[in-house]
Parts: sequence; structure tokens; C-alpha cells
Amino acid sequence: MASLIHAKEQIMSPKAVLDTTPMMNVLKISEEHREDQEQSVHDAPIVSSYNDKIRPLLDTVDKLRHLKIMQEGIQLPTIVVVGDQSSGKSSVLESLAGINLPRGQGICTRVPLIMRLQNNLNPDPELFLEFNEKIVPTDENKIADDINVATEEIAGKGKGISGNPLTLIVKKKGVPDLTMVDLPGITRVPVHGQPEDIYEQISKIIMEFITPEESIILNVLSASVDFSTCESIRMSQRVDKTGQRTLAVVTKADKSPEGLLEKVTADDVNIGPGYVCVRNRIGDESYEEARALEAKLFANHPLLSKINKSMVGIPVLAEKLVRIQATIIRRCLPEIVRKINDKLSANVQELNKLPKHLNSVAEAMTTFLQILGSAKESLRKILVQGEFDDYPDAPEMHCTARLWEMFDKYSDELHLENVIDDDSTGNFLLGEMKVLEETKSIGLPNFLPKAVFLTLLQMKVKGISPIPLDFVEKTWHYIETVLVSVLLCHCENYPQLISSTRRAAKNLIAKKKQQSIHWVNDIVEMENLTDYTCHPEYSTTWNKLMAHQAALMEHVNDPHSHNVVSIERFGDINIAHLRGFKGLVKEAFDVKIRITAYWDIVLRRMVDNMALHLLFSIKNLVNKEMQTDIIEELVGPQGTGFERMLEESPSVTEKRNKLKKSIKLLKESKDVVANIMDISFEY
Repeated sequence: MASLIHAKEQIMSPKAVLDTTPMMNVLKISEEHREDQEQSVHDAPIVSSYNDKIRPLLDTVDKLRHLKIMQEGIQLPTIVVVGDQSSGKSSVLESLAGINLPRGQGICTRVPLIMRLQNNLNPDPELFLEFNEKIVPTDENKIADDINVATEEIAGKGKGISGNPLTLIVKKKGVPDLTMVDLPGITRVPVHGQPEDIYEQISKIIMEFITPEESIILNVLSASVDFSTCESIRMSQRVDKTGQRTLAVVTKADKSPEGLLEKVTADDVNIGPGYVCVRNRIGDESYEEARALEAKLFANHPLLSKINKSMVGIPVLAEKLVRIQATIIRRCLPEIVRKINDKLSANVQELNKLPKHLNSVAEAMTTFLQILGSAKESLRKILVQGEFDDYPDAPEMHCTARLWEMFDKYSDELHLENVIDDDSTGNFLLGEMKVLEETKSIGLPNFLPKAVFLTLLQMKVKGISPIPLDFVEKTWHYIETVLVSVLLCHCENYPQLISSTRRAAKNLIAKKKQQSIHWVNDIVEMENLTDYTCHPEYSTTWNKLMAHQAALMEHVNDPHSHNVVSIERFGDINIAHLRGFKGLVKEAFDVKIRITAYWDIVLRRMVDNMALHLLFSIKNLVNKEMQTDIIEELVGPQGTGFERMLEESPSVTEKRNKLKKSIKLLKESKDVVANIMDISFEY
């Protein structure tokens, strides 16, 4: 007996659960012990020890499962029972639980059946079904019928299946302390009344349960089949390639004893924890009688008696399952605690980020002003100060850089227009001479009429006037995009504000854009009106360029000189056409140089003033106008924004309630696990 206790202590270690050979050795039961077991089988429970130690572990996991902790993405250690249809799965579970399960043709298990077995000293069994948030008491005589009724309520009448579970609680003297999930048997060909995709539906449910690393797969195989071709084996191999968490139960050993020894010892399908061969209960045999007959079968049958006694019988299966279950629970509990704490912390943080539920207009106004203040600070950083730490990975929100790029392009376009206008390869001074001709009047000779300069200036101003207007349009469109994006980001928790805030922002930008358009038109009109500058660069440029006048006139007056003259600022100029206008060339060149020197000043004013106007407008927008306009939109004659803030968004309400429910569940789960973590289990 001492050696048996020592063997049991060895098998409880995690290593023993995963190592097949030691497990088979330490579970070896002597022939003498087997004979004693047969004699006392009517009185002894299936698993006679460890229940008092394993029960607290199992209760903890069962409480977590009852709390529906798996809905939070936290997997629990689970024994999942799978098998092909008609593999004898129901018979194995009946033998472990000592109760009758539904029988019949086709799929009997149409929903995941969570079987919670608990050894109970009370001689009167207690059975309950839990489903759809209710508990239904039952008894051994009508349990099969009650399971069918509950299944129909969950999965509907007919032969369809459902992934919603049904829990069966069995408190009975002598049963092993186990919690198992029985899944629908695998079938490839739908029968009458079953969906055409029945195989796919069953496969999906099975894969959901056996994929988690915390699941132990109890694969039920019929002795008569080739194990390697069983669909249940193929499924388990897909998620458990090493086979270390798959235990195989071979049923109907009495029907197909030939070659069974070779099958379970060769292990061609790589089953880590090993095989257990069992005899199914037949006809009206009681469970005690079936256990006695099973013991005799494996003790006396000429073929089956050669199988190692650590691999045969329902008691061995029960003992293995209890030990494996205890080991996997103890191994997984620390990780479950970590996941619960992480999920709880994340949910609390997310709940705290949700908007405060507002109860009065005063609260709504205070909250809105806080939102507006945060948005203003964010806009000040990205539009005025050039900081973008709030949007490090969003280049479109690095506003000062993007505005500089737009402004640089605007400046280039203005100066490019000037270059195009001065393209004088074959028309040098023709425009100026034409204006001189058309502005002649009676008066003193050699006097340059003011109308000449103004006419040329107005022509040039007209040529570039669309450019600043186009720049204003593009710039305010970009600022509108940024403004709306930032405001809506800060208002996201109060969707009631979004439409009013967006409308106020767009109206404000439209007003600012119109102001800029008026300003540009005024600037253009001022440049059209008169010519004036006090900038010394005008005289400097005029004197510098006028120095080329003498050389130009020398070439114009000398018909034998070169036709191409190089003049600073204008490059190589073909002057052949000027020899026919000798009387106007000198005067036209003077006008050309004056307008060129002055146009540099005009372009600089158009660029500098635009920069100042833009920066000034953006600063006023952020610091003053935005807050005033948005508040007016909310509280004006048509504004009901603050009142609407009191009506919490359905999506926020739903999210808040969901998080509160999740936090409550996780806290309860944390308390459940805390009660078990401080307990030391010695096996």
C-alpha cells in the first residue's frame, strides 16, 4: 500500500503528467490490488483519494467559469471531450458520472455540455442543470429527458447545434472530482434534418475549445478503427502537435480486442499522456456491475490481459483525469491571476477615460469649457508654436511646417510669374515702347509721363493677382481641416457637440477666409493705385541696372555690332528688332529698369505682408475668435448644445455599462482566485 501511495505522489507532479513512460510505470497496479478492487468495487468510489485536496482547486475554476471569465478572453484549464460520432463518448462519460445521458441515432450532444462532477458524502445524489441564466433541479431517472429539453431550448428543436453551453452538476457519492466539457460528436455526412454544413459547425465549436493551451483534450476512440484516420485525432494534432495535452480513451475494447495491445503501445499518433482502454457498459448493467465486469475482462481475457494494468479501466481513467486536471490548474493559476489583474487594470483605465456623466447645464458648461481649453492649447501648439508632440506620427498635423511649405510655394509662384514676364529673347522693350507711344501727350519733351509707369505696373499686378487669392483659398482650407480635426478629437466623448462644433468651426473659417480675400483685394488695389516705396534698394537696383544703358545704346546705334547684348538681370538679349525704334529705346530702357527695380519691392511686399497677415489671423483665430464663435453657436438662438450634453450617447452608455460589468466580474474573479492562491497543496 505504501508503494501505491508513493506512486500517487509521483504522478501528481507536472512533469509526470507530460511524460508518458513514467506515468505508465507509476500507475501500474498490482494483480493483487486489482483483485481487491474487484471484490470491493460495489462499495468503493471510482477515485478514493485526493478529492478533498483537489476539490478546492476545481471549485475555484468552476466559480471562474460560472462567472463567465472566459468572455473576458481569459482561458481556463478545461478537459475537453472529443470523438467521432458513435465512438462511445457518451458511455465513457456515463461511467465516470454514474448517470444516464441522452442516447439515440445521430448527434445526441448538440450543445457543449459542461459536466461538473463532485464527490458527495450524502448518499442521495444531487443533480442540476444550468442554462440561460437559470438552474433546474433534476434526478437520475429523468436526467436524460431534462438534458434533451434544455438542449431544445438552447439549440432549437430538430438536429441543429449551438455553441452556447449547458452545465450539468452532479453531486454524487463515489464520482471523481472532475469538470469536463462534452462536445458534439464529429460527423461528415448530414442526416435528415441537419444543416448541410453540420461538419463545419461542429469543427468550429471543437476547435474553439481545444485550441487554448490550457485545454486538456480527452480523445475518445473506438478500438475497431484505425486511430490515424480518426477525425478527432487529426483535429487535436492540429492544435497539439506534440501530443502532450492529449489523452486517448479507447472504447469497445471487448468488441475489438485483436491488435489493440499493439495499437496502444506503438502510439503511431503521438499521444503524450498515454492511452486508457475501457469496456463500455452494456444493456441494463448497473455501473457497479459494469466496473466489476470490466476489471475481470482486462484481468482474464487472453489478449486484453496483456495490456499494462496502468492503461485499462474506468478507475484508471478517472484517476488520470483527476491528477492531470489538478496539475494543469495549479500550473495555470498564476497566469490566470496575471491576466485578471492586467484586464482589470486596463478596464479601469478605460472607464476613467470615458466622459463624466453630466447632471446639470452648469456641469455641461464647465465640461465644455474644459474641452475648448484643451483644444485651444493643442491648436496653439501646432498652429502657432510649431510643436507637434501630440501628433508625432501625423505629418499633416505638423502645421507650421506645412504652412511654411505652402507659403514657400506661393513665393516661388509670384517670382516665377515675374521671370516669365521678363522673358525678353525677342521682345525686349517692345511692351514698354508700345505704352510710351500710347501715352504720348502735349507737353514738355524728354519728360516721362506718370501714366507710363502706372500702366505697366497695373499690367504686372493684374498678372499676379490670382496667385495670392489662390494661396488664401488653399491655406484656409488646410487650417479648416486641422481645426475641425482637433476640435472633434476633443469632443469625441460628447457626440452631441460634434455637429454644432463642426458647424461653428466651418463658419469661423469661412469668415476668416473672406477677411483674407478682402485684405488681398485691398492690397492688390493699393498696388494698382500708385507707386511708392521708401526702400533704398529701389535706387540701388535702378542705378546698378541703368549702368548697362550706354552699352545697349551703342549696340543699337551701330548696325555692324553684334545683335546679342548681355545685360545683368535679363541675360543675353537679341537687340536686332530695336534698331528700328532708336528714338524710343533709351526712354523705354529707363522705364524697364524703373519698373524692374520697383517690382522687386512689390513682390517683397506681397510676400511679407501675406506672412504677417496669415500669422496674425491664425493667432487671433486660436486665442480669441474660436472660443467666442463656438460658444455662440452652442448657446445662441438656435443652440441647445449644453442641454444636449446631458443626454449621454447610447454608445458611451453601452460602453460604460459593459466596462462596469466587466470590472465587477474581474474583481469577483480576483477574489475567487485569491482565496486559493495562499493554500498549499501537497500530494
